[in-house]
Amino acid sequence: MATVISKQSAENLVGIADQFVLQGNVRSVTPFGSGNINDTFLVTLDSATEQHFVLQRINTQVFRQPRLIMQNMRIFSDHVYQRLQYTLLNRRWEVPRVMSTKDAQDYCIDAEGAFWRAISFIPGSQSFDTMPNIGYATEIGYALGMFHNLISDLPPEKLADTLAGFHITPLYLRHYQEVLANTSPQSSAEVNYCLQFVSDRTTSAHILENAKTQGLLPLRLMHGDPKINNVMFDTATQKAVSVIDLDTVKPGLVHYDIGDCLRSGCNPAGEETEQWDTVYFDTDLCQGILQGYLSAAKAFLTENDYAYMYDGIRLIAFELGLRFFSDYLAGNVYFKVKHPEHNLARAIVQFKLTESIESQESQIRNIIQDVK
Repeated sequence: MATVISKQSAENLVGIADQFVLQGNVRSVTPFGSGNINDTFLVTLDSATEQHFVLQRINTQVFRQPRLIMQNMRIFSDHVYQRLQYTLLNRRWEVPRVMSTKDAQDYCIDAEGAFWRAISFIPGSQSFDTMPNIGYATEIGYALGMFHNLISDLPPEKLADTLAGFHITPLYLRHYQEVLANTSPQSSAEVNYCLQFVSDRTTSAHILENAKTQGLLPLRLMHGDPKINNVMFDTATQKAVSVIDLDTVKPGLVHYDIGDCLRSGCNPAGEETEQWDTVYFDTDLCQGILQGYLSAAKAFLTENDYAYMYDGIRLIAFELGLRFFSDYLAGNVYFKVKHPEHNLARAIVQFKLTESIESQESQIRNIIQDVK
């Protein structure tokens, strides 16, 4: 939904944008993108050196520690920018950079107390909400692999964990069990299917966290939300050029990112379908994404990383389904819904996707071995 700007607020926006302008003047500030958490605007300048940048008002109800997020983003983007100075790439790759205010701060706070930041604009690029065709799968995988590669030497402890518990499946399972203990879900074929589905998989929910505890999988930095529309493509070459939306970058397991990328990229039916019998995990798309990913990420992955890759792919679909189902049982308090059964329907999509992944385990493991 587009942000509506009054004349007065338009003048305020120009004033806020001007805080981040070191050369030139602000020509316009217009709503930008389709994100539903932060308010995002494109600032146009009359400067010869920098013609645009992105201005955002951070939703502090969702991101309660905006200063830590900006600290993370500054450390992360500066590190990647330095890496790119001495990494020989035969193609375009960019990282969104934090822009400073005139008094050398990473953000500004307006008269109403709202928290604002500015990020460099990536020219000549676009994103897609769904994969245009299978040819894009390799590029999406490459983008995530390059993202992981460029931060693989940045110690995870240098970044604050701004979303404690995010993508830790056993914690979502515990929350589900607490919700279930305090509710009496109305019996239906769909609810009973979900209850049984989760019950059958309570043990396997711990597999990645157990491997981390045992030292088999190292703590690294992860993106946290590597869905397809966070990959920017060059409008001329249609090659991936950047990964954006860096608010969720935090210490974690790269397996959650790999699983989330494949979960969102290999389900042609989409997350909102109610035709549950059409949901399946497309192994051709899986092969394309993994080929692209490993072409950029091979340098830092270990044998254990490969050994647990299938588990990450299976687990993240289950985790999202678990979160949707928990929210349905709790009365739809977290995810926005269009009708009371919406989260139940979403959960079933993810559980059907999990079933499809499980039914193709041998093939997916073979793909992982083949593309190593």
